[in-house]
Amino acid sequence: MTDVKLDLLLDPFDAHWPNFQDAALAAEEAGFDGIWTWDHLAGQAHGASRVLECWTVLSALAAVVPRVALGPLVLNVANRRAGVLATGAATLQEVSGGRLLLGLGAGGGRKLPYPAEQLATGVDVPADPVRRQQVIEMTTALRQLWTGVAVPTEGEHHHLGSATGFIVPEPPPPIIIGAFGPKMATLAGRYGDGINTHSSSRELPALLELARAAHAESGRDPAAFVVTLSAVLSARSFDADVLATFEALGVHRVVHLVHPPFDITAIRALAVPRRDG
Repeated sequence: MTDVKLDLLLDPFDAHWPNFQDAALAAEEAGFDGIWTWDHLAGQAHGASRVLECWTVLSALAAVVPRVALGPLVLNVANRRAGVLATGAATLQEVSGGRLLLGLGAGGGRKLPYPAEQLATGVDVPADPVRRQQVIEMTTALRQLWTGVAVPTEGEHHHLGSATGFIVPEPPPPIIIGAFGPKMATLAGRYGDGINTHSSSRELPALLELARAAHAESGRDPAAFVVTLSAVLSARSFDADVLATFEALGVHRVVHLVHPPFDITAIRALAVPRRDG
């Protein structure tokens, strides 16, 4: 039996909470190991009329599904200030009993459809190097705030004043950084606790090698680096040979995407491979 955990990503575009909640319950019943969702503010990004806000949904799921891991795939660091995110993540870690996997990302560049929601809400979309730096600043700020103390920092994105009394999460949630190219893969290894990338990427082995090397160079154990892959739920999602290939690459979790309206009966009927314990 494979040790690769199998998760479900519930697409929040044009989704409605009752159906979303039922899908999460069905996924837990079917044997999935985690539930994720995307972080967006406006349905326009995917040609939809609406989108559920991921942090609110994950907080609600923490009280609804008691077993599975929960995570955003991934939070755009431009959408939240460090202090708000640090306290929110620590609170969700407590509410969920330590089940949060904190996905972070740089957001999309101006050539993609996603930045429209940022620009419409008054949030700038800078060049790629600046957005990568924002991810570094956010991960650094989160770890500082999770000590319970905020100290002043330099940087254009986050300015922290001295303060104490921030929630200290036990344990701190792993920071999983979205990376689809070599620069972000290296950043994920150096500053994150894990990486998320596409399962179908031809560069997958090279990206993972870059990330693990950077993780080792940062003085941390590359064997502890968490690898999650994004995939689309299909007939081959639970194929033993496919899972064996992922396991050989050191993959920890495969996150399978499904779209609303969610077919609850079909999710319950999925033959998710189960592990003892």
